[in-house]
Amino acid sequence: MQKLKNEEKWTDRLSSVQLIVLYYVGAVIISTALLSIPYAHKPDVNWNLVDAVFTAVSAISVTGLTVLSTADTFNVFGYFILVFILQFGGIGIMTLGTFIWLLFGKKIGLKDRQLIMTDQNRSTFSGLVQLMKQILIIIVTIELIGAFILGVHFLKYFPTWQEAFIQGFFASVSATTNAGFDITGTSLVPFAHDYFVQFINMVLLILGAIGFPVLIEIKEFFTHKGNHTYRFTLFTKLTTITFFGLVVLGALLIFVIEHNLFFADKSWHETLFYSLFQSISTRNGGLATMDVSEFSEPTLLVISSLMFIGASPSSVGGGIRTTTFAIMVLSIFFYAKGRDSIKVFGREVDPGDVHRSFIVVTTAIMICGGAIILLSVLEPAFSMVSIIFEVTSAFGTTGLSMGITPELSTAGKIIITLLMFIGRIGIFSFLFLIRGNTIKEKFHYPREKVIIG
Repeated sequence: MQKLKNEEKWTDRLSSVQLIVLYYVGAVIISTALLSIPYAHKPDVNWNLVDAVFTAVSAISVTGLTVLSTADTFNVFGYFILVFILQFGGIGIMTLGTFIWLLFGKKIGLKDRQLIMTDQNRSTFSGLVQLMKQILIIIVTIELIGAFILGVHFLKYFPTWQEAFIQGFFASVSATTNAGFDITGTSLVPFAHDYFVQFINMVLLILGAIGFPVLIEIKEFFTHKGNHTYRFTLFTKLTTITFFGLVVLGALLIFVIEHNLFFADKSWHETLFYSLFQSISTRNGGLATMDVSEFSEPTLLVISSLMFIGASPSSVGGGIRTTTFAIMVLSIFFYAKGRDSIKVFGREVDPGDVHRSFIVVTTAIMICGGAIILLSVLEPAFSMVSIIFEVTSAFGTTGLSMGITPELSTAGKIIITLLMFIGRIGIFSFLFLIRGNTIKEKFHYPREKVIIG
């Protein structure tokens, strides 16, 4: 009894962020154990602890980078274990945890609500449990609809209906959670000319990466009753415009750069779908309809930049997030116009959000920059572009790769693993994890300006 009390006191001393990170570490440990079950593997699979941890972190962070082929490593039982882990990684530990607590009749207390608020990047306690229910219902519904559509379509590709629907189910979950895992062995390359499969996957990727609050507001827009006009929040407006703006910009840049290179012998529709799909996949998807290493270096750097930005907040994705990028660009724009505040969509952005955006971007650049330098020293056999691509893919929890992941040294795999974990929990959670408690200033020194720029 005394030991239990001591444990309770120990957990009470942890902040919400530290507890969330602890839960994710626990999830990685459990996932490593589940993925290491011999019954989940195909015969004669070479499986070691480093590979197991790497795969577990990649699944929990829904990144999709793999050191071993998923199709060649796992059997059907292993596929379902991986799908189970992807749900926790994509939807969020606290979302599924809340659902399980409610099933067992557990009361959701203040501490639990703090954890939910932290995990979903919310600023208030209001409606958190209802939010978790809505997220779970929406995502599972999307996955099941996607699984049915793809499963039926895959009947013409696979010899049995069981195999077709297993492929469709796994593909739907992987796309919706933006995990990037595949059981075809070659991502979506076999469907490079099947535009229906690509279209369904693009829709699923977008729904997973655009953000849970956006999906909930869209649902409320179509279901709200009354004569009043439904008003979207500033978050949804900013997120949606930035998200699709980056998709269009990415597709245009890929098209322009590769017009006389990779696309030189391609038809207009091949060019369109290659450009659009790869641009959408950089949001956090990690799926590919081609070998991305065939792109030129400028295109690879564009894709790396898009992966660094990543998906929207409170989504299945990583990176610095779309709203962070949007606020940073808007703050530069308004400052250049001589404005001290950011006014957009009839609202004024909180100065604290501007400050936090620059902290996120600066910290992310330092983390990724440090990882690039370390990997360039540890992995001299790889080009700088391939290392930059691998680092931004891991940090953005995207999962696209130029094929160097299986060839990384143990130290290199550990660095990529840490980047995937940081990308999943987010920069602020990472900073709150290592910082102390907020100290209220008791006095201030005289202020003095310094020369900037």
